[in-house]
Amino acid sequence: MTETLEPGDGEVPSAEHSFAYPLGVSPAGHRHVPAFRLPDAANVAVYAPDHAALKVVFQAPGEPWREMVLPGYSDGVHHGLVPIMPAGTRYGFLPAGAEVTNPDAEGVQLLLDPYGRAIDERAGQLTSVRVGRDFDWGNDRAPRTPWRNTVVYEAHVKGMTKLHPDIPAELRGTYAGMAHPAMIEYLVSLGVTAVQLLPVHYHLDEPHLKGLGLTNYWGYNSIGFFAPHPSYATERARAAGPHAVQDEFKGMIKLLHQAGLEVILDVVYNHTAEAGRDLPTLSWRGLAEQRYYRVDGHGRYIDTTGCGNSLNFSEPRVVQLVLDSLRYWVEEFHVDGFRFDLAVTLCRNAANEFDPHHPFLVAVGADPALSGTKLIAEPWDVGYGGWQTGRFPVGWVDWNDHFRDNVRTFWVSDRGSLEGGGLGSSVARLADGLSGSAALFAASGRGQLASLNMITAHDGFTLADLVSYDRKHNEDNGEENRDGHNDNHSYNHGVEGPTQVEEILAARAQTSRNMMATLMLSLGVPMLTAGDELGRTQHGNNNAYCQDNQISWMDWTLDKRAHDMLRSTKRLIRVRREFLAAQPYSYPARKDSSYLFWFDEHGEAMGMDRWNDPGNRVVQLVLGSQDGHLDGLVVVNGSGADLQVTLPVFTNDAGTSPAKFELRLTTSPLHERRQGVRVAAGERDLVEAFSINVYRA
Repeated sequence: MTETLEPGDGEVPSAEHSFAYPLGVSPAGHRHVPAFRLPDAANVAVYAPDHAALKVVFQAPGEPWREMVLPGYSDGVHHGLVPIMPAGTRYGFLPAGAEVTNPDAEGVQLLLDPYGRAIDERAGQLTSVRVGRDFDWGNDRAPRTPWRNTVVYEAHVKGMTKLHPDIPAELRGTYAGMAHPAMIEYLVSLGVTAVQLLPVHYHLDEPHLKGLGLTNYWGYNSIGFFAPHPSYATERARAAGPHAVQDEFKGMIKLLHQAGLEVILDVVYNHTAEAGRDLPTLSWRGLAEQRYYRVDGHGRYIDTTGCGNSLNFSEPRVVQLVLDSLRYWVEEFHVDGFRFDLAVTLCRNAANEFDPHHPFLVAVGADPALSGTKLIAEPWDVGYGGWQTGRFPVGWVDWNDHFRDNVRTFWVSDRGSLEGGGLGSSVARLADGLSGSAALFAASGRGQLASLNMITAHDGFTLADLVSYDRKHNEDNGEENRDGHNDNHSYNHGVEGPTQVEEILAARAQTSRNMMATLMLSLGVPMLTAGDELGRTQHGNNNAYCQDNQISWMDWTLDKRAHDMLRSTKRLIRVRREFLAAQPYSYPARKDSSYLFWFDEHGEAMGMDRWNDPGNRVVQLVLGSQDGHLDGLVVVNGSGADLQVTLPVFTNDAGTSPAKFELRLTTSPLHERRQGVRVAAGERDLVEAFSINVYRA
């Protein structure tokens, strides 16, 4: 039986002693209240306008279950001061008239607190948990790496560390493992500056996965926007409770910061794990369904996410919920930024249309805690008008799918077409990516640094699989290979999947280097997917969201090809860093601080006929700044023939013309032999088939 506490009985304060803000569970504060157990008291506030009265059901550590009707009601918020609610208390909500004799009984599900700082799961039942806030941050400082110097590394906490031989077994797959010295040394030596973690909010597995014996490995199915996912914590921290889990997470960020690495969270605010109405009610649906979720005129869910529901960002309380969550992760966990999954859903107005001036976007930009963080949009969803790349406002950086598709097409699928006797595309679209897709972002008032360039991500083929498979192989997902994208712009180079044919392996390696070089040499912000620098494979699975196993985990047993790819990636990141260090701080954000000159294989300025000719697969790009110390020259040969390319003679805006170019790297197998070669401007140099040469002037 639950014990009922009655407001106003001398033990429990009445409504006037509580307050409607902040939402969730917070300290009782300094208000004048009658004499009662203040040290364990808490103010409880929950937005639930669908209910005339609401009660909180709670169990303090070592105590029986109790319940109390929240006596206060203000603008849809039920609130009350609960006298016995110390840290570690499990709790949830029910309509005041609901009778529950044992909240732990099978089939009973209390409504979770949308602002709950932790979630406890026992036998499939979820409760919110009150958590303390003390943590010694010491002298922790945010690295605040400028966008122009940022190299993002997208990783999964578990997958990154689960198989690492230099991390102690008890730390593998955990927050602590992510911050282990072996992992930090690897990230720093690689040259990345920010770790973007796949979702770490508390998430659930979809019911159909449980039937298949699978789990939601990626975690894009949130049920707690303020709660870290506990299964990524060490066994010791989980046993100690939610506070220890939070401390381990904070300790990870503190150590990554000490190494100069920023931490960006991939966040999923577009939908919740409650999904459609055929699944159990866990929180928002039971509190204020038609406020939290977008519905049509008949009360049916409008789904712009493909997950069964969409949060309703035309509702101020939803905007408030997400802003409060973001602010919490910045202020309490010292997070440096966010990547917003299906971000268009967060910017749909009352008419369900994308609005680049949406109140959510305005509020984020005006918030002092959030405006200085890194804000990355996945600029699409699955609803009408869902593709909005380039339309997010100043202060945001967009995942650039145009860059992804153009680079894949030029280097991968075009190569397959050419080797099959067909035609490829011209260099124009590749050049657009190299120059930072300036036209795509101009209308929003942003420049090249608004482009988050990527060739792969968690969703889709890995870099190695792009060059090893013509088609997806998702049979292990239990959906008869129907899931995942079919249009991957991939090419297997002659054999589907693994092979020992040296010629094919060499061709795959060079195509991979070409893509990595294009990523690192392009204007914009590069994002590297964990493992691409090692040739990680998912064996053709391009939708490994449910593969919590060796298919998805990083394999650290490196062969020669993995070491070669790693060396190439480090070299490219180093060349990028050295070039940027030789440019003024404003490069390339200000148009008057940078220039791009384009030339053909003869060293002549590119004309429109050359840009539009699909038979022309060669372009040269000189880039630099009037106030810079050096220029860079990138020569692309996307044809199947070795060429002698005439390096350009040009006069830049500073009035100087380089006499010679020094070869810094080539993606061809000749790099070790040719690095450092100096070639006079106007003279010819070898650029091998399907390769890139990079010079400095």
